[in-house]
Amino acid sequence: MSGRHSRQGDQGKEAAARAGRTRKQTAREVALDVLTGVEQEGAYSNLELNRRLQQADLSASDAGLATELVYGTVARRNTLDYYLNKFVQKGTAKLQAWVRSLLRMSVYQIVYLDRIPDHAVVSEAVTIAKRRGHQGISGMVNGVLRSMLREPDKLHIPEGLPAEERISLEHSHPQWLVKRWIKQYGVDTAEAICQANNEPPAVSVRVNTTMISRDRLLDEMLAKGMDAVPSAVSPYGIVVRSGGNMALTSWYTDGLLSVQDESSMLVAEAVEPEPGMLVLDCCAAPGGKTAHMAELMKDQGRIIANDLHAHKHHLIQEQADRLGLEAVETVTGDALELKERYAPASFDRILLDAPCSGFGVIRRKPDLRWSKTEQDVRDITQLQHELLDSVAGLLKPGGILVYSTCTIEPDENEGQLTRFLSEHPEYEWAEGHSFPDVSHDAKDAQRGSLQLLPQHFHSDGFYIARLRRIK
Repeated sequence: MSGRHSRQGDQGKEAAARAGRTRKQTAREVALDVLTGVEQEGAYSNLELNRRLQQADLSASDAGLATELVYGTVARRNTLDYYLNKFVQKGTAKLQAWVRSLLRMSVYQIVYLDRIPDHAVVSEAVTIAKRRGHQGISGMVNGVLRSMLREPDKLHIPEGLPAEERISLEHSHPQWLVKRWIKQYGVDTAEAICQANNEPPAVSVRVNTTMISRDRLLDEMLAKGMDAVPSAVSPYGIVVRSGGNMALTSWYTDGLLSVQDESSMLVAEAVEPEPGMLVLDCCAAPGGKTAHMAELMKDQGRIIANDLHAHKHHLIQEQADRLGLEAVETVTGDALELKERYAPASFDRILLDAPCSGFGVIRRKPDLRWSKTEQDVRDITQLQHELLDSVAGLLKPGGILVYSTCTIEPDENEGQLTRFLSEHPEYEWAEGHSFPDVSHDAKDAQRGSLQLLPQHFHSDGFYIARLRRIK
């Protein structure tokens, strides 16, 4: 039986490949290819999606559907598998990767998307299964999905579960991570973090104030019929609630704006670079914060923008060129070796936007929650400690060092700074900078640090700390 099925399967795949060369792919087929790539090859969903969309030539609405299906299915994986395992006889783990992805994507539509009729979801799934597999697979897909529709009472999370298990299933996060956040933040905050991580990310842009004011750019957007409002987080930000891809606008091409999350804008502001200063950006790619610092310096002075990866060098330079910024000088190298390249106490400002677990940007990169482990967090905290230690001697007395991450992990954030200050008596907290008011911990903002959680402003989770060298 299995031999016949495998021969039929091979023939089916060949037929599908031939058909695929002449027939335009549907949104669901594109989404399935991306999900299978994420599952089988460990591809990043955002990069794989962009690549597939460029090849597929879908309409704007179909590209939107494919995007929704990919990010939604990846984000809700835990919950989808929980439901599917009630209906798939041998469990989802035994299925081929593409079949598992097809079922997950179909259940995502049934459970989470109201606008797509259930019968259309089942019909499309069965059609794809017939094209890509054999009759046994399409029959199984049909049977599983129709059973689900007949027994909707099985599509819910049971009551009375322990908090970490309930939150893990309800908001689809790995249980170890939920447990960790409950310990760090309490049950209510941990649940709010997980809930916020499943909301669609806002589109925000940073205004290049060397070329145009925020008010004027906002007026231009509103005149074009866009739904845009000033950012409540950063005085340089605009939140675009509808208006398409901002990187395809003439404002972007002409260097009047950059696409950047609101939380991320606060980092350059915390550095407080001034015209004429010498600034070091230790881990600069892709260059958004570097460019923002150059804009704040009115493009007067010099920013050394370093990154470990040579292929990212041009990304930083492209940003600077597009924005008309000449103060940025890009260099390639290991940030741990910067102390051998530059003289001690030579920089007015240092930004260490450190490599991190990335748990603050899960709503933009939903696969992060599944790909990271507790060991990854331990490994990255050691690197962060070494980086801080390594660049500390490059700052002038009286200068400011800003440490930032896009994570919400205390071990990577305040834990790092507590350890650093205990080992470096020549540093102190740099108080006096005005951070947005996050009521959960006014003490942090007062002393020169800020932990933004994704639910605070519906922006990325970020940590920013300001230190001053006193001798």
